[in-house]
Amino acid sequence: MVLRVGNDHAENDAGTVLDWLDDVETARRAAGLRRVLRPRREDDPVTDLASNDYLGLVRHPEVIAGAVDAVRRWGGGATGSRLVTGTTSDHDLLERELARFVGAEAGLVFASGYAANLGAVTALSGPGSLVVSDAGCHASLVDACRLSRARVVVAPHADVDFLRRTLAEREEDRALVLTDSVFSADGDLAPLARMHRVCREHGAVLVVDEAHGLGVRGRGGRGLVAEVGLAGEPDVVVTATLSKSLASQGGAVLASARVRAHLVDAARTFIFDTGLAPAAVGAARAALSVLVREPERATAVLDRARDLARITGGAEPESAVVSVVLGDPDVAVAAAAACRDRGLHVGCFRPPSVPEGTSRLRLTARATLGESEMAHIETVLAEVLSGLQVGAPA
Repeated sequence: MVLRVGNDHAENDAGTVLDWLDDVETARRAAGLRRVLRPRREDDPVTDLASNDYLGLVRHPEVIAGAVDAVRRWGGGATGSRLVTGTTSDHDLLERELARFVGAEAGLVFASGYAANLGAVTALSGPGSLVVSDAGCHASLVDACRLSRARVVVAPHADVDFLRRTLAEREEDRALVLTDSVFSADGDLAPLARMHRVCREHGAVLVVDEAHGLGVRGRGGRGLVAEVGLAGEPDVVVTATLSKSLASQGGAVLASARVRAHLVDAARTFIFDTGLAPAAVGAARAALSVLVREPERATAVLDRARDLARITGGAEPESAVVSVVLGDPDVAVAAAAACRDRGLHVGCFRPPSVPEGTSRLRLTARATLGESEMAHIETVLAEVLSGLQVGAPA
């Protein structure tokens, strides 16, 4: 750091004040953790095993038409926050349709799934409350804990006994328990029924992020909360994203009417953020309509996931996510690049997205994967994994 001393004050050299970023980048490169943006082309011929377009709806004609129709009627943006000018009649319809689909009393749409989690957790917790968060929760729930101003306890992954002890020993009047329904890196399921029993025994609210469950688990893709019989329970709050199975963008909280009313008054990411763009609302409504009409898409996702698990030697999958753990981040990056060179796009997860030593290829099933695509996937993965000599994927 270069300092210039004048009068009684030391001034930082403006050209060096961010030099620490160079050291951080060097360390990231050495650890194999540097990330690079690679823009897609609209005519990219690769087979996609990396996106979260689980139902294969992102280019569906009805979804595109829904977005275009909304833009023609409302324009390109929401024009303001939801409480000012950013709520349209289409927002209201989407909220009602989502709530009806998952079996909730009411819904509230946010500009993103991240914002929905931040808004719900911070508005329902606060000083003098306890938040218990599963160690595998998504980063949006982790950040929500940090912003909650509550006492936060991170529970070992899926450890219901730990949850019971923590809630039983608490001194706070209010408690919130956070979990994903389907964990995004491993694709495993939360023990929701047992968690809810513990929450009810100890007067806690269960908040479930259905980002990777909606459209995949439950009857016709209604989510894991509905699958285990918890839909509409007053002490269960569901959050969801519209950017995965519903092929759009945005997020939602699906809960009781009084939770919705509280969030309208108290959720900062709802009050102070611009409303979800009309195009995204229109696309999500159209995608939901397709899913209601074609519930077999949810079954097809899990069928394709089983095919991917068979190809990679993995265990029976519980969701659309199939992980191939390679351990070293450089090995994972090299494997993903080798797949891309052969026309197959796969996800590559490294720390901090996953724990140290568990860098992996993350494969995501899609309902619309055809037989020729599956044959191509099998050939490429066999070549790449055997070429890396990593042995059987974990």
